[in-house]
Amino acid sequence: MSDRDRYRPVPQGRLSRLAALGQIAGGVASGMVAEGLSRLAAGERPHLRDLLLTPSNALKAADQLSRMRGAAMKLGQMVSLEPGEFLPPELQSVFSQLRASAHFMPPGQLTSALSSAWGPDWRRHFSQFEMTPIAAASIGQVHRAVLASGRKVAVKVQYPGVARSIDSDIDNVATFLRLSGLLPASLNIAPHLAEAKRQLREEADYLREAEEMRRFGGLLTGDPRFVVPSPVEELLRPTVLPMDFVDGVPLETLASAPQADRDAAMTAMSDLALRELFTFGHMQTDPNFANYLWQPGERRVVLLDFGAVRPVSAESAEAYRVLLRATLAGSVKSVCDALVDMQYLSTAQIDRHGRTLDNMTSIVLDHLLKGPGGLVDFGDRGPLVAVRERSVPLFADRALWALPSPDKMFLQRKITGLAFLGMKLRVRLPLSAMLADYA
Repeated sequence: MSDRDRYRPVPQGRLSRLAALGQIAGGVASGMVAEGLSRLAAGERPHLRDLLLTPSNALKAADQLSRMRGAAMKLGQMVSLEPGEFLPPELQSVFSQLRASAHFMPPGQLTSALSSAWGPDWRRHFSQFEMTPIAAASIGQVHRAVLASGRKVAVKVQYPGVARSIDSDIDNVATFLRLSGLLPASLNIAPHLAEAKRQLREEADYLREAEEMRRFGGLLTGDPRFVVPSPVEELLRPTVLPMDFVDGVPLETLASAPQADRDAAMTAMSDLALRELFTFGHMQTDPNFANYLWQPGERRVVLLDFGAVRPVSAESAEAYRVLLRATLAGSVKSVCDALVDMQYLSTAQIDRHGRTLDNMTSIVLDHLLKGPGGLVDFGDRGPLVAVRERSVPLFADRALWALPSPDKMFLQRKITGLAFLGMKLRVRLPLSAMLADYA
C-alpha cells in the first residue's frame, strides 16, 4: 500500500464507528455465506469458526480495523501476536499488518488536532515538522520534527475521537464475539472488558504516558542496554506527546543479525520484563514489536512506548513467583497446581484432561530445563508444535475454559509476546539461570 492510499479520516462519532464495525460484520457474513456454500457443494460440513477465520474474511477485518484505529484496532493487534503455529500462516500474515500499519490522518485532520493542542500558530514551535508520519498505530501516529531550539523530536499525535470511542468500540466488538460463537456463553468476560476499557483510557492519556516514561528513565539510569527518550515538557498535552527522537532499526530486523546480537537484545528485554514483574512493580504490558528499536552499533534497545504500563499487584507477582519456582523444580504437578490457582486452568480441565495436560507440561519443562549448555533454543519450534497438537481437545472443550484475573491477563500478554519474539528471532537464552535470580 502506498502512503497516498493510507490517508483515511478517523471515524469519530459513535454511529460512524458502529457503521464501520457493521461493514466488517457484513463483509465477513457475506464471505461466510460464500465460503459455506462452497464447502457444502464440496460435501463438507463447515463449522462457524472455520468460516469466520478465512484469509478473505481476515483481510476485510484487518483493513477496516486499520481504518477505524482506536480500541477496535487494538483488539485486532492482540490477535496478531499469536504465533504461526496457532494461526494458519495466511491468517498470521494478514493480521500481522495491524501491528504497525494503521491508516494515516489526512493533513487537514492532523492540522486540526495540532491546532487544538497548541493553538493555530503551532508551527512557531518548530523549525521543521514532517507532515507524513513515520509510524501509525492504534491510538495515534508519530511525526518527526525539529524544535526551534534545534532539538530533534518525535511527536505522537492522538487520533481525534479515539478516547471517546473506547467504551463503545469494546462493547461492539464484545457483542460481535458473543454473536459469533467464538467464545462460550458461560464464560464471564465482563471484568476483563471493564479492565480493557480502563487500560485503553490510560493509554489515551499522554500526560500519564509521559509520567511513566520519566519513571522508567529513572529506573533504567545507568543500564547501558536501554535507551529511554525524554518528553518535551513545555509542549506536552493530553493528546500530543513530543519526545526525543532516537535513531534505531525495527526490532524485527534482528532476525538476520548475528546470533550474539539477537541473544543480547532478547536477554536484555527478558531481564527487563523480570525486573518489571518482580522488582519495579510496574510493567509495560504491550508486547507489540513496533514499541522497540535496536541500535546495532551500541547494541542497545530503545523503549518507545509507555502507554500500557500498569502496576503489578503483590498477589499477581507472588503467583508468578510460585509458578517460576515450580518450573525450575521441574515439577509437572506443581506447575499445573500453580496454573489452576492462577485460573489459567480449571479443576474441571484437570479432571477431564489431566493426562494430556501433564504431557504438555512435561514437553515445556523439558524444553526449558534440559537444553544443551543450559540454553533454551527458541528457534526450535518442535515443542510448540507438539503442545499445539495436544491442546486441540482442550480448546474444543470450551465449556471448561477458565479465565485468570484481568491483571494477570495483561501481564501474561507481555510474557507471551516476548516468547513469540524469541521464536521469531531464533534466540538462545540461559533461561533457567535468569529465572533463578528471581525465584
